Formats: sequence, C-alpha cells, structure tokens
Amino acid sequence: MAEYLASIFGTEKDKVNCSFYFKIGACRHGERCSRVHNKPTFSQTILLKNLYLNPNNNAIPKSEGGFVEQINENTYTDEQIQQHFDEFYEEVYTEVEDKYGEIEAMTVCDNLGEHLIGNIYIKFRFEKDAERAVTGLNTRWFDRKPIYAELSPVTDFKEASCRQYELGECMRSGFCNFMHIKTLSPAIKKRIRERRQKSRSRSRSPSKRDRRH
Repeated sequence: MAEYLASIFGTEKDKVNCSFYFKIGACRHGERCSRVHNKPTFSQTILLKNLYLNPNNNAIPKSEGGFVEQINENTYTDEQIQQHFDEFYEEVYTEVEDKYGEIEAMTVCDNLGEHLIGNIYIKFRFEKDAERAVTGLNTRWFDRKPIYAELSPVTDFKEASCRQYELGECMRSGFCNFMHIKTLSPAIKKRIRERRQKSRSRSRSPSKRDRRH
C-alpha cells in the first residue's frame, strides 16, 4: 500500500495531494484547494510570486474565479515588449546569482491566471543557496513592489510547461494552468549561457590556496 501511495504522489490519481501544486508550485484554488499543498522545507528551486509585469498586461484581479482581467488595449510593439523582458530577465538573473549563488535555470511565466501571472522560478545548483535567496529576497523590493519568495517543489520546468503553448496551439490563452514560459531573445540567451559557463568554470578551478598544496 505504501509503495502504491508513493507511486501516485503528486499525480492526478492522488486524491489527497494537489497535483498542480506539486508540478507547478501554484494552484488556482490557492489555500481553498481541497487537496494538500505540500510546501517543501528544502529545494533547489524558489518562486518569486507575480514579480514580472508585462507592460501590455494592465490587469486587475477578478473577485470570482481567481483570474485577472485585462483592462487596456496593447500600447507597446512586440519589439518593445521583448526588449523590456530581456532587460528585466538579465537584471534579475544577474542580481540573484551574484548575491546568492549559481543558477541552473530561470523561467518567467506569461500567464494571466492570478496564481501564475508574472511568476519567476529560479533553480539553483545548491539547495543552501535557494534557502539563502528566499530569506534574503523576502526583505527586498523590486520596481517599488515587495518581493514574495518561497521554496518551490518544481524541479522539472519542461514537465510544468504547456506543450500546446510552445506549439502555438493552446486554446486557454493566458488562463492555462500550466506555465506559458516567456521566451528570451537569442542575444540574451547567449549572454546568459556564456555567463553560466564562466560561473561553472570558476567553481571548478582550484583556488590559489589549493594550488599551493
């Protein structure tokens, strides 16, 4: 019995634990969910809630349904939105990695559901760095807003992302319950990749003290 329960943990067959929270670290029902949200006490991944704001999403929460509603028409071009996102992503990535430790992956949601809109998921190389980041970031502000950080159960961003969205076929638009991952421009991807390679190279190279022995 215990083996069976372990095999279905966090899946749709699990009637006790919330599969959406387990896979995505967020659930549209929030604290009202009928299933248990098992919040991790240690993890490589942290969640920064609702931190990214797409300039074209001038949105307000809806009292019913737990979603947000767009209240303006698009006012920025695709190029302007991409530039804004690239600058935001690089600033957050650089600041967090420099202060708390090596990052393996960082993902930003472009969903409109209240539980996912603007969410940032950062996976560190080490759990201790994720823990330090949560403690530190919860005392900080970004763009005149307080940062809300917590450890997240998400370890596989591909598993949490919407396949249909990646193919341009998601029928739920921004209100999908799986991650709609916002895409970086190739130039920023390259810079982040090069930064990651340099970081790993530094961490693997022996220190001066080590070389003396």
